Amino acid sequence: MPITASAKKAVRNSARKHDFNLARKTTMVSLVKKVKKLAGEGKVEEAKKLLPEVEQAIDKAAKTHLIDKNTASRKKSRIAKLLKKVSVKN
Repeated sequence: MPITASAKKAVRNSARKHDFNLARKTTMVSLVKKVKKLAGEGKVEEAKKLLPEVEQAIDKAAKTHLIDKNTASRKKSRIAKLLKKVSVKN
């Protein structure tokens, strides 16, 4: 348990940041899953419409150091590659 005032404040800040980070990560992961599901079902146009939202969520997560910038780049690249591959099939 924190004893000093600064330690108590650190616990409060940590809890607040945890909630914020969890919300941001949940949004990012759910959007990525949604795009992958749409691509798998062959709904390429719907997935492409969702692509800017996904990229924005990934960029925001990287900006706040929730994920590494290279991880963000890799995720965006793989999603774009997936959509391109699926659109060629259709």
